[in-house]
Amino acid sequence: MLKGIKSNIVALVALAAVLLFGSCIKEERYLTDSSARLEFSDDTVTFDTVFATMATATRQVRVYNRYDEPLLINSVSLQGGGASRFRINVDGDTSRIARDVEIGARDSIFIFIQANINPNDQLSPYLVEDAIVFSFNNRQQTLPVTAYGRNAVYHNPTAELQDQYGNRYPYSIIDCDGWDHSRPHVVIGYAVVNSNETLHLAAGDELYFANDACLWVYDSATLDVQGSLERPVVFTSVRKDGYYDSLPGQWKGIWLSAGSKDSRIEWARIENATIGIQADTNVNNNPTLDISNSIVRNHSRMGILGLGARIVGDNLLVTGCGEHLLAMVYGGRYAFSNSTFANYWRYSSRKTPSVWMNNYYRYSESVIFPRPLQQAEFRNCIIYGNYGGNDNSGELLLDWLEGYEMNCTFSNCLMRTRLVDADGNATYSPSPTVGGSDNIVDRDPKFKDAYGNDYGLQEDSPAIGAGNSLWLKLPTDLGGNPRGNPPTIGAYEK
Repeated sequence: MLKGIKSNIVALVALAAVLLFGSCIKEERYLTDSSARLEFSDDTVTFDTVFATMATATRQVRVYNRYDEPLLINSVSLQGGGASRFRINVDGDTSRIARDVEIGARDSIFIFIQANINPNDQLSPYLVEDAIVFSFNNRQQTLPVTAYGRNAVYHNPTAELQDQYGNRYPYSIIDCDGWDHSRPHVVIGYAVVNSNETLHLAAGDELYFANDACLWVYDSATLDVQGSLERPVVFTSVRKDGYYDSLPGQWKGIWLSAGSKDSRIEWARIENATIGIQADTNVNNNPTLDISNSIVRNHSRMGILGLGARIVGDNLLVTGCGEHLLAMVYGGRYAFSNSTFANYWRYSSRKTPSVWMNNYYRYSESVIFPRPLQQAEFRNCIIYGNYGGNDNSGELLLDWLEGYEMNCTFSNCLMRTRLVDADGNATYSPSPTVGGSDNIVDRDPKFKDAYGNDYGLQEDSPAIGAGNSLWLKLPTDLGGNPRGNPPTIGAYEK
């Protein structure tokens, strides 16, 4: 019995010695030089504009140990402590102070940072600063963290609709008379312009939309946008950091639902949605939408979708959409002049042409209802892009139900297509009614830098001076330059 106890004591002493010895070895192997410095993947962790009360996307920074010995960081914390408007995650440790963080020799760790800014009374963006503090080897090293906060008006859902298919629509009703033009607006869910109301937006107004958010112009309601060249009205995604600044599909878009009327958009920038603008069936003889001097870009599906609508457009740039830049379906009336439809989609292989129109509604494979396309008019327009289809349609698809009305006009247009010739005639039979003249077919417009979003024209572009002054409605182009005589085809004079 005594012998067994003695053996156990010897074993425990040996184990303790091993643990103590191992601990001493571990203690000694860390670099202890007080002149040692960490290196970082960024000199400063910088957040783009952060809306007050909204948590940001997570930023990350990599912390490097460039030495041949491991480093023990006694603590990693924020200089502002509990009052800091930032939060950190140190290699999975989310506590306010991460302790005893080891960085192996020639190794690194990640730190993830979020910002959440308190609101205040300032109208202009305001700087919020802090620093991440690393304590090691009896010294401290800091990494600055900065963000610009902005106060905003928030449209949060207060109720919910559910349709017959089970789709849910969390929504809030916009106070159109009390709209604050001094601050940006952040939309969460569906922000609704209610029946018989008009939402007036002025130069410099900014609307930022969260994921799946939408501006919904309801039955008998109107959207009136009056921006300016220098201060367009902006409709965009709430996330503007890095990769997300131009990422399509971050919100649903502007929905002019059936029964909405007389909407007008002038000098606007509409970007990064699923469908930039959807205009449903027209209810009177006025246009569902009259849009001019505007840029519609970077949408995951379509830039402008008309469903039996009436749309008039002038001085437009529509670009960068995953399906169609412009879809005119279920009939309707459409007229576009002095506009550029240029699709250089870069996120995947695009399988559809830029401009699509039809004169029917397909209920099922066997049930099709004719919907007359009374007018689809293009004058002084560019329709071009990088579509790789081999069906000869190029960037224009005339999807025609034979025997029913489909009237198309192309005059002084530059188009990538084999469906319409220079004289405005359809090149296939049977065909819809196509008219017009003086088109330029299958010639490169020679944009300055299409993949860099510069749709101005090089000096030797065939579009320069090839338009017709008869179709001009505005004296200047989308860049504010005077139109020539004869004018240049497209949204930009040069």
